[in-house]
Amino acid sequence: MARIVFIAVLIVLLNVLVGCHRVDSGRGQLLPARTKTSLGSAPVVNVADARETDIVEQTAVNRQAYRQSLELLVGYYTRTGNNMKLRWAEKELAALNAIPQYNYIIEASVAPSSLNASSSIPEADELYNDALQFENRAGPLPFIKNENLLRLALDKYNQLIKEYPTSDKIDDAAYRAGTIYEHFKDYSIALLYYKRAYQWDPLTVHPARFRAAYILDKHLARRAEALELYKEAIRTEGRYDKLLSWKEFAEERTKEVTGTK
Repeated sequence: MARIVFIAVLIVLLNVLVGCHRVDSGRGQLLPARTKTSLGSAPVVNVADARETDIVEQTAVNRQAYRQSLELLVGYYTRTGNNMKLRWAEKELAALNAIPQYNYIIEASVAPSSLNASSSIPEADELYNDALQFENRAGPLPFIKNENLLRLALDKYNQLIKEYPTSDKIDDAAYRAGTIYEHFKDYSIALLYYKRAYQWDPLTVHPARFRAAYILDKHLARRAEALELYKEAIRTEGRYDKLLSWKEFAEERTKEVTGTK
């Protein structure tokens, strides 16, 4: 019972502490601040038959080209001593950097549910460890985080899923990404990643079903789906001793939803 109370209090506390952020605002999909990369070639996009990936790639290249042009102007006006135009260019560059820029591709929606986390791939393991390092450096407290580091971690987890879809780390990456999206209150995206975690590894040791059920129950008001997933989680993930708190919470919540208390 103490475990149930503890996990319930923790969940409520987290919700209160991050409550100032809007639900599903896409904060987890904001691009992180990072070292500038070299420009690639933008694809030629035909509007009539354009694919999302082509448009997003072109958008990324155009963003970078615009930023690089402004940086060149700043450098030019600095060298030539034109302080008036230097101020204009610096102001425009600062405004560009302040504009929210999103990653419009959600890797868990691109990667099919039929993937199988089965192969040991050293390169994928390295990406996973890099992502964990970013996530750990973001801070130990669940409600005080360096969010740029969390976004860098997300980049690594998503890169792993995209580049190594047979890796035995894709379910782990999906689960960790889900917790980060949940931190950002992007609940619909977090739900998708949690689902992918147990779809890609039905025997996952992570409480992916429990967390997905909680999101369905408490944040998306889809309680019929939540109830079925709570029951499934109890049967599967509930067998792990380290997930006993989640199991007890799910059992108690199932009784409340079904009125069998």
